[in-house]
Amino acid sequence: MFPMTPIAAALALLFCASAAVASNSAGTTPRSLLAQAKGLPADFEEHFFDVPLAVRVELDHQPLGEAMVVLSRDDRITLLEFTDTSENRYGPADREKWAAYLKPGVPLGNCTGSCPDQVLAVHYNLESSLVSILTANAERDLEAKRYYEQPEGGSHGLMVRNQLNLNGGQDQDLGGRFGLEASGSLGNWSQTLNLQLARLGGPDDKLYHAVHELHTQRELQGSFFRLGYFTPNSEGLTRQPRTFGTSPDTAVGVMYGSSDSLAINSPMPSVYPIYVTANRQGSVEIWRDGLLINTQSVPAGLQTLDTRPLPGGIYEVEVRLIEDGQITSTTQELVYKPSNWRNLDERWRYNVFAGEESKLLSNWDTQSSGSPTAGAALNYLLHPRVILGLSARQIREKLQYGTSIDWTLANHMSLYANVYKTEDYGTGLDLQSLYNYGSGSVVISHNRSWLDTTNTYDTLPDGTRVRPRNVFIGQTSNSSLALNHRINSKNTLNARVSHSEGNVEGLGMDLGWTQRTQLFGSDASWRLSLFDRPGSYSSGDARNRGVDLSVNLALGAPGQQITGSIGSRTARDGSRDNNGSIGWRKDFKDHVLQNVSVTALTDTYGVGMSSLANFRTDSVNGDGFIQRSSYNGNFTGGLNLDSTLVVGGQQMLMTSQYEMRGAGMIVDVESDIDDIALRADDYSGGSAALKPGRNFIPITAYQNSSVSFDFEGNHVPAATIEPARTRYHLNKGGVEYRKIRVMKTLTVLGRLIDEAGQPLKGHHVINHASRGVTEVDGFFSMEMNAGSPTLEIRRDNRLLCQFRLDANQYRSENNVLMIGDLRCTPDTVADVSATAQKAG
Repeated sequence: MFPMTPIAAALALLFCASAAVASNSAGTTPRSLLAQAKGLPADFEEHFFDVPLAVRVELDHQPLGEAMVVLSRDDRITLLEFTDTSENRYGPADREKWAAYLKPGVPLGNCTGSCPDQVLAVHYNLESSLVSILTANAERDLEAKRYYEQPEGGSHGLMVRNQLNLNGGQDQDLGGRFGLEASGSLGNWSQTLNLQLARLGGPDDKLYHAVHELHTQRELQGSFFRLGYFTPNSEGLTRQPRTFGTSPDTAVGVMYGSSDSLAINSPMPSVYPIYVTANRQGSVEIWRDGLLINTQSVPAGLQTLDTRPLPGGIYEVEVRLIEDGQITSTTQELVYKPSNWRNLDERWRYNVFAGEESKLLSNWDTQSSGSPTAGAALNYLLHPRVILGLSARQIREKLQYGTSIDWTLANHMSLYANVYKTEDYGTGLDLQSLYNYGSGSVVISHNRSWLDTTNTYDTLPDGTRVRPRNVFIGQTSNSSLALNHRINSKNTLNARVSHSEGNVEGLGMDLGWTQRTQLFGSDASWRLSLFDRPGSYSSGDARNRGVDLSVNLALGAPGQQITGSIGSRTARDGSRDNNGSIGWRKDFKDHVLQNVSVTALTDTYGVGMSSLANFRTDSVNGDGFIQRSSYNGNFTGGLNLDSTLVVGGQQMLMTSQYEMRGAGMIVDVESDIDDIALRADDYSGGSAALKPGRNFIPITAYQNSSVSFDFEGNHVPAATIEPARTRYHLNKGGVEYRKIRVMKTLTVLGRLIDEAGQPLKGHHVINHASRGVTEVDGFFSMEMNAGSPTLEIRRDNRLLCQFRLDANQYRSENNVLMIGDLRCTPDTVADVSATAQKAG
């Protein structure tokens, strides 16, 4: 936008030649611009002041980027724009901060009086075309900063996430959960509220309710302090040792610990996958601490659950497999989604709590109240590859102990082990090991846990609900060895061997082969599965042996797939069950429906069906499924809904955004262009799509950063975004409000002259969309707001004249408006609507 003239480009070389005969008496003392320009030929001097110059900018002796600036004879420098930031030591947020400091113009030399951002001096060196900014941090290492500063005066805001999970059917009472998680910010304190409503379904038709969190928390450098009503959890720990027996109850008290692992949901999957082996088409419910947190539909065979929607951390869940409306399997599984920790300077992670067990708005009979409770948990970084854990708690007057080790044995091999004990309850062991060898991976798992199926139930064919025949209370163990091997780019082999004791006993084996190929000219994938698994209620307690062949074919329009399968397995009465299925899936773009799928299946008992849909609006996202059992013809279904209410800056919004990073920003977009697509990029990570109207952007809490706005895609319209970026600094739960405008623009090319017809150089030409500086010959080129075609001429912050242009009066070529000469006279200041005077 501000091209450097050839003469200006030669200034540095010319100065080097003249500097050879100049005095070196100045030493290291920076000289004024007039002193530096002394000795330049008069013809060159006019190309030095008040015209765009290309310079390098450094901050505390570290490169900040290349830029275009304007220098004035009164020793002031004004930044026009950064042109190249490929070689810089600082991040985009720091660069934007200093761009905002330099754009209004600052005096060169030592800073006196009020100096923002600890500025000591700003200097320009003509010989090297270098602008140097010196601050009080010049002698400090950029990497030495270990903690984010909290915003001055704190922040304010409220984010309320609402989640609804439902599951039920004809002969299965409706069960589900409604969860409300609120995060707020008042000053430098963050508030948390967690309210849960649950209906277990089955014989228990009671509506349970409880508040699990209602506390305020203050973040300190490296630690946190919590006060109020809370569930003692692994806050602050990297690896939480598991405990055996009842889960910690809510308590009123205080908690203190490390703050490196603040709980923020992550879409990452669990390191160790969770498997289920469904004999028939069914669904899976995932329960944590007695509450349903997710439900998924699963086809028959060995399946891996989608753990990305589950919260981060290391914790135990109960996985219930439901087939034909009946719970056929209940297992305890470990979700392993830790955060990274490799800092040897801080080897300890810890938390301690003390208080009294208490219930708040709770009708759960299993929740105790009135007993004192206390506990401590810690991690120790023995080695960058070895993390030790230890915990001790008093829950319901019982002592619980837990120890753990997380050991990265090699670059491609890791081990996680946990031994735990509870008084008058028992001792348990968990072991997880992962080995990646380039072409695949091996996962070894072994665990012993306490299983109680008293609160589960079965539905007889006549609809009667009874306790399961295999009620089991006692210790169970599960061991497995899983192999995932990539033979080549198109063939993959999967194998799993497992052995169970307790509620389900026996050895199970699964072998699968997947191939990607071409079929009917379209991409396709085949999968052949062989299995031999322990018997269960859905196989008549006989071993479930069989084979399954499935195909997935991309057929028809983009985003459309056809699936099919044939196979054999053990039926509910122990006989052979030959089965087959055919399905269709369609992905949608720019639609409320994200994707839909329908599957029809047939087996020994009849015809069944399954349908699944994912949807998303501006306010809510979710998915739902409906299934019809081929066994009894009954329908079952599930629904998951997720929405968040955001309040901040005296504005509010309902959003379907589910990826939160602690804070947020409400953005109103006003646009001169219909159906414009924008994107917002957070320099701290993450992005969001924007459209005209009200939008929400998840942003990172505690970080002093900024968000940039740009057009989506490669075809950028003739328009500008104002502002193009905005800064933020918020605590957890904080929400701010911004408004941006998208304006149609025209490229304007013209020349500025005075009353005598002489060119005016170094004058700032300003419009709502952009600004430019006239060259030595008075020419300028800039973007102008098509809806507000006004130009304002300033020099040294003085308004000299202004014009309103009529685009129809000028010649236009390739979207460039040729406006010719603009005569700047004092009388154009009084009337903003004055027509630009064209030189005769």
